[in-house]
Parts: sequence; structure tokens; C-alpha cells
Amino acid sequence: MSGFTMQLDEDQLTLQKWLHEFATDVIRPAAAEWDEREETPWPVIQEAAKAGIYSLDFFAQAREDQSGLSLPITMEELFWGDAGIGLSIVGTTLAAAGVVANGTFDQIVQWAPAMFGTETDVKLGALAVSEPNAGSDVSSMKTTAVYDEKTDEWVLNGVKTWITNGGIADVHVVVASVDAELKARGQASFVLGPDSKERGLSQGQKFKKHGIRASHTSEVILDDCRVPGDQLLGGKEKLDERLARAHERLRNPSAAASGSRSQAAMATFEASRPSVGAQAVGIARAAYEYALEYAKTREQFGRPIVQNQGIAFQLADMKTKLDAARLLVWRAAWMGRNEQPFLHGEGSMSKVYASEAAVDITERAIQILGGNGYTREYPVERWARDAKIYTIFEGTSEIQRLIISRAISGHQIP
Repeated sequence: MSGFTMQLDEDQLTLQKWLHEFATDVIRPAAAEWDEREETPWPVIQEAAKAGIYSLDFFAQAREDQSGLSLPITMEELFWGDAGIGLSIVGTTLAAAGVVANGTFDQIVQWAPAMFGTETDVKLGALAVSEPNAGSDVSSMKTTAVYDEKTDEWVLNGVKTWITNGGIADVHVVVASVDAELKARGQASFVLGPDSKERGLSQGQKFKKHGIRASHTSEVILDDCRVPGDQLLGGKEKLDERLARAHERLRNPSAAASGSRSQAAMATFEASRPSVGAQAVGIARAAYEYALEYAKTREQFGRPIVQNQGIAFQLADMKTKLDAARLLVWRAAWMGRNEQPFLHGEGSMSKVYASEAAVDITERAIQILGGNGYTREYPVERWARDAKIYTIFEGTSEIQRLIISRAISGHQIP
């Protein structure tokens, strides 16, 4: 186990510098254009692939860092460049993580690399979980998967929504209900390849969003979509065993340690949240740095506005919140990588604090720039639009607080 430290080693500093240069030279110059276009920034993703950033190997190596810090460093630097483009670069990792977490070795080897493609032939992956009436409440999922024994295929029907890369991805990982009686325990994951668009998968509504507009978000429609049996992640034998155990728990709840299972599920979600928090930190840092430089050069009444206490104190608060958010993210990332239990909801702490800090810091940046901050001639208004989604997606602030309050109280708060 790696001891927690705030001192980055030489490899981490090199990684940070390399990513910062890419964000400065490639992402930032393209950010305003793709925000206005509201389209997937394929040329930037291509440049990331050529640089070695958009690849399975890169993200796998980042996750291998025993300190747990390489991944949040990566997220912070890319999203310091731009959140919409950043999500276009890292969105595929959500689907890849779904395959790695649930698939067999052969499935991982086949499908995880296929989501990224190659330097010259870039592909995308999409993770499809949320539904119109099943966001935070995943137990209400209506998408179904029914096994057809005659053809050894699963038939999927339903609508997924708010899906990053939905419909345009080459590989979709779809979570569906195979046993409605078991609710969340009766769900399974399926990997759908490029041929799924001929088998019954299609893109529904593409959402026009307030922020992160360079990231493609849409519905995914499954209409009698037929999926080969070997694309059930983990395999049917493992699924049947899991469903049998779940039914036994329903029949005899006193004999099952259901609490430990729910804790394990929570721990899985908790471990992913520091990376999302790190993205919010990147946006917040961009806004703080821009506002600080603006305040040092913008003059009113014959002196830089940073010399006014009202401005200086705002910047002091912004920097304090920024550093506190990063500390919470790094602590949770280290805990997750070193399998330390999130006894007090530390993963959720990092996500809720970082996301709300980003909203506050970007809004303060607009205030410091005044009228300039409200125009699209300056980037702070875009950062403020981008920041808001972090209090909503990947678990709302309210859900994070529910997780934390249950963890610290030991009570099942409804």
C-alpha cells in the first residue's frame, strides 16, 4: 500500500506538465469553436490519440499508479483546458470501466481496445445506464433483456437517456433488467458492437445543453435489439448463479448478509467519484487563474482592481476552496486505489465539494470580470456553464449528501 503524500514524484510531475501543454496548445484554442458548434470535436480527439492520451493503455497506466493520483491529475489538466472537449476525450473510459468491472478476460481483451480504436482510426465508447424515469433511482430501470434460447441471443428493449457518446459510439455498454422482481439485483450489462445499429440500436434525441456542449449527449433507443449471447458481460452461467442467490435472499432475508453487498456496491460507485471531482477542480482552477490575472491587470480609479479588498478577498476565498476541493479529491483517490474503506462517504465528499466549489468559483470569476465576464469574448462564462452539470450528473449533490449522511450516522435515511 502506498502512503498518502501531497508531494508528486518525478513521473507525476512529468505527466502533469505534458498534459498541461496539450491542454494549452491543443484544447484551449479549439474550446470556443466547438462549444458554439455543439458537435463532437473529432479533430481534437484525433490529436489526443496521436499524442497517446486517447488510448486504453494511457488510462490503464494512470489507474495503475499506486498513489491513486495520476488519474485525478489527468482529469484536472484536461478539464482545465475545456470541460466539453475533456468529456469527449475521457467519456469512453466510462464504457471501458464497465467492461473491465463486469466482463470476462476474453471480453475485456476483445472490447476494451475496440472502444478507442487506433491513432489513425479513432472509435468511441458509451455507457448507457440512465433512463427517463431511472436516474438516481437505478432500481426503477425499465429497459429489459430477454434471453432467446433458440438463437442464443438477448433481446433488449427500452430507452436510455443522457448518454455521453450515445448513438455515435462504436461500442455501447448497456445495463438492462433481466429479472424485474429483483430490481437492481436483477440487472446485467451487455456490450453492443458496431453491428448493433443494424440489430435495433439507434440514436434518439440529441440534447442541446447549457454547458459541456462539445460533448455529445443523447438518447439511445433499443427496439428489439438482438445481442449475441457471448456479449453478456461475465457470461450467462455467472448471471444465473447471481440471480439464484438474489432470489434466495428474497425468500430468506435473515440468512443473507445483504448489508455487506450494498456496502460493496456503494464502494464501487464511491471509488469513481474522485475522478469526476477532479474534472470540476480543473474547471474551477481555470476560472480562478483567469480572474486573478485579470484583477492584477485591470485598472479602475488608477490602480489594479486586485488592490480592492472586495476583489482580493473573493480571490482568497476562491483559492481556498480550490485547494480544499483538490485535497478531498486526492484523499479519496488515494483511498480508492489502496482499497481503504470509504467509511464516511469520502468519495461523495470529494465530488459534492468539488462540484459546488466549481460553481461558486466560476460565478465569482464572472463577477470579478464584470460585464466582460458575461460575454462570450471571455471564457469565464463558458466555464460557469460547464461547472453547473457537476452538481447534477454522476450523482446529484443531494445523492452525495444522502450517501455521506447514511455513512456517518449509520441510519438508513430515506
